[in-house]
Amino acid sequence: MKFEEFQPGIYRQQYQYKDFLPAKINHEWSWDDLRINVLLEKATKALGELNAFTLIVPDVDLFIRMHIMKEANTSSRIEGTKTEMDEIVLDENEILPERRDDWREVQNYVRAMNTAIEELNKLPLSLRLLRQTHAILMEGVRGKHKTPGEFRRSQNWIGGASLADAVFIPPLHNDLQDLLSDLEKFWHNEKIQVPHLIRIAISHYQFETIHPFLDGNGRIGRLLITLYLVSHGLLVKPSLYLSAHLEKHRTAYFDALSRVRQANDLGHWCRFFLQAVVETAESGKKTFQSILSLRQELDRRVVTLGRRAENGRKLIMHLFKRPAVTVNQVVDLMGLQYHAANKLVQALAEMDVLKEITGYQRNRIFLFKQYIDIFSEKNEI
Repeated sequence: MKFEEFQPGIYRQQYQYKDFLPAKINHEWSWDDLRINVLLEKATKALGELNAFTLIVPDVDLFIRMHIMKEANTSSRIEGTKTEMDEIVLDENEILPERRDDWREVQNYVRAMNTAIEELNKLPLSLRLLRQTHAILMEGVRGKHKTPGEFRRSQNWIGGASLADAVFIPPLHNDLQDLLSDLEKFWHNEKIQVPHLIRIAISHYQFETIHPFLDGNGRIGRLLITLYLVSHGLLVKPSLYLSAHLEKHRTAYFDALSRVRQANDLGHWCRFFLQAVVETAESGKKTFQSILSLRQELDRRVVTLGRRAENGRKLIMHLFKRPAVTVNQVVDLMGLQYHAANKLVQALAEMDVLKEITGYQRNRIFLFKQYIDIFSEKNEI
């Protein structure tokens, strides 16, 4: 089917509202819009270059962890959480009580993504995997009573306070099994010749239109993008996350999804999606370059610590994995006496590697601020 001929679905009159039943997507796709071809080439090239970085960066899994934390924070922020990167690297007892609910949502996202990536080593991308991931995402947080890990068995809606004033109403729950089965088959259908980046663009639109969970659909739908790319070998490591781009262009993102349903314009959505991949991959490459530069700089500077240099290197490598630390944690991590651990932390603070954030005399917390700042908004495209 050509994009230009695509009919996205039908609105159906239900009791006092109209839901939207999307058309199925598991079939051939083509398009006349040459702009899509150009963007597809650019996105594929950018993705390949980002992949190359994950293959040459030493200890890349340390840095992937921060990529996942940033994605978790940004994707959750699209849904209304208000945590910052400086907060999500802390332990729960170090977070202000009034901000812990948001912190837990982000941490759940991190666990959900990490668990899903591990599961891909044993299972293909599947509806089962998405349900498992959703259960982790919603565990013990707002929405925990909305059947975590289960597809909905009642009507939901997007925008507005009720069905009466909703911006969009997805299909009835009775239609989910058929629609989701079609979506899952589309991920793995080897009989059709559709590029993977086009498949995941269409899949993300379809997932958000079906809206199969009572809550958490936006986060699972964005997480699905990375899981698809990893499961089909387009990413060696889970290094591409679109949420920062989608949050920055939030209105355009929601408009592009809506435009498919309202104006039959699937091409516009695919162009938006491919441009997001291009810009996000470029941003990801810059992030890896910044990490490599920082690491090389610190390798040079840590030599000035003299006899503490070896312990300094070990602590810095730990900070790349977890960029927040206390002196007591350094004691346990390095096997040092408290005095020696404190001296090491102070030496790194004097080098501006660590920054104390509490202002306390005791129970102080130090952040690896230079590293955290690489993942901050000011460094995004």
